[in-house]
Amino acid sequence: MFKKMRASLLMAGLVAGMASTTAQAEDFTLRIGSGHPPGVVYAGLMQSYFQKEVEKRVAERTDHTVSFVEGYSGSIVKVTEVLEGVQDGIIDIGGMCMCFEASNLPLHAFQVMLPFGTMDPTVSLKTAQDVYAQVPYMQDVFEEKFNQKLLSRIADGGYNLGTSFAWENLSDLKGQKIAGAGLNLNWLEYGGVTPVQSSLATAYTEMKTNVYEGWIMFPSAWVNLKLHEPGPFYTLIGFGSITWHGLTMNLESFNDLPADVQDIIVEVGKDFEEQTGIVNKERYAKDVDTLRELITVNEIDPAVREDWANSLADWPQKMAKELDAQGLPASEVLNLTLDAAEKNGYTWPVRYVVE
Repeated sequence: MFKKMRASLLMAGLVAGMASTTAQAEDFTLRIGSGHPPGVVYAGLMQSYFQKEVEKRVAERTDHTVSFVEGYSGSIVKVTEVLEGVQDGIIDIGGMCMCFEASNLPLHAFQVMLPFGTMDPTVSLKTAQDVYAQVPYMQDVFEEKFNQKLLSRIADGGYNLGTSFAWENLSDLKGQKIAGAGLNLNWLEYGGVTPVQSSLATAYTEMKTNVYEGWIMFPSAWVNLKLHEPGPFYTLIGFGSITWHGLTMNLESFNDLPADVQDIIVEVGKDFEEQTGIVNKERYAKDVDTLRELITVNEIDPAVREDWANSLADWPQKMAKELDAQGLPASEVLNLTLDAAEKNGYTWPVRYVVE
């Protein structure tokens, strides 16, 4: 009789345990967004890779489900509002360009301070990963100061110059208005070109109405956002592939998730990070080929590239000095970046000196 009672109690415990497990299964809805449209590669990958992989892996490996409410193209937060939007919980997960955070994250645009770097997004990403690994501040500041977790560093396709006019030498750009975002406006100013702050959300209209005559831009945007229509000249100047976007998640939203779901989001964030380098590298060649069929694509004389790099030779030291004075490890980060790029196989056209 004892054995029967024990078996009954064991069965009851198993049933109760199963009921408890079932009761704990939850459906989580997360708001995800960017100020950029999905036509920009990283934002498109947020939709097609990050969201889908999180949904799939959570469904396959946990008792929970995750779904997303999307807010791309600035429908919830503008390009300049993503960091604060995630910090305040307006969105749970945000993709942003640190180019728009000059006051909050001035050092995180460090690759921009060393222009004419590698045009390979996978090398750019490896270089950034090396630097972040050696300078904990780069990752920790998101949690310590901005109430969010950095899930991914995001590499861009290599930057070139699209224009409404043909040009061959730096002197041809004098007096022309060229758009950029944040610190890369200095690439123009030091080169003697008139810089105009803008964003991709307004680029087509502003190019069409001659607010400016060109854009520092990767080829995917020139294709996907049809910037080739007002800008029928695309010059392969090779400013560099910059890892200065990021994917972050609000800390409260992250901490409210079960541990197994948290682990999957971190895991997918790392995989998404790698995808931004791989896909941008693949897309670069394809997009340049597409542009060759649509408009005039010019290969710049390497001497022009070197001249432009020389015009910027003093700028990295200036930036390092300013940011060091703010208590940031700028000189360390820039020197680590120069070394890491070379370790990853890149040769600088001008080897900047930062003391």
